[in-house]
Amino acid sequence: MIQVFQGFICSIEDYLSAGGAVMIPLVGISVLMWTLIINRIFFFRRMYWKNMGPKKALRYIREGRFPDTQRYRGATAMLVTDFLRRRSGRPDIDRFILDETVMVLVSSMDRYLDVIGLLAGIAPLLGLLGTVIGMITTFDVISFFGTGNAKALASGISEALITTQTGLLVAIPGLYMSNFLNRRAEILKQRISSTGMYLSRCILASG
Repeated sequence: MIQVFQGFICSIEDYLSAGGAVMIPLVGISVLMWTLIINRIFFFRRMYWKNMGPKKALRYIREGRFPDTQRYRGATAMLVTDFLRRRSGRPDIDRFILDETVMVLVSSMDRYLDVIGLLAGIAPLLGLLGTVIGMITTFDVISFFGTGNAKALASGISEALITTQTGLLVAIPGLYMSNFLNRRAEILKQRISSTGMYLSRCILASG
């Protein structure tokens, strides 16, 4: 088992080494992108998990009670908790406080999503840069040694192909996850906004 693991590590090192210097930023982009993706996946899961309906949220607001974190942890519960911490007790002012709370919570749904999309878009460009560098290396070898040095030629072509492949391997799942997370964010923003509108009408009516 240890030998298999060591062989796997060596093959990764050989792969990265064959790709040249461009592989370093590609690996860095991939690690950062997937760290943010995992962060957003768990965040959105928490926003959906143990959520409450608008009527239940209104009851907690009217009673002035914070939601039980053991039962409710979703986006609506977060909205109710943030609003209750900031409310003034005057319905006309509380309506504006609620609107501001909704805006802050909605904007938090988009956190890191632009960065994820940007990193996924940069990856194939770095792969293309690696392709250009690899082809330049290949032409340099041809200019010095002609076509007789097959090993040097293969090294330049390998660098070009590996960086292109790696850029696409980083970008394709990254773009898919970016679109997936954006859809989840839009659904949550719509739910939060509709809940905020319902609570706002009820607060105004009670005033």
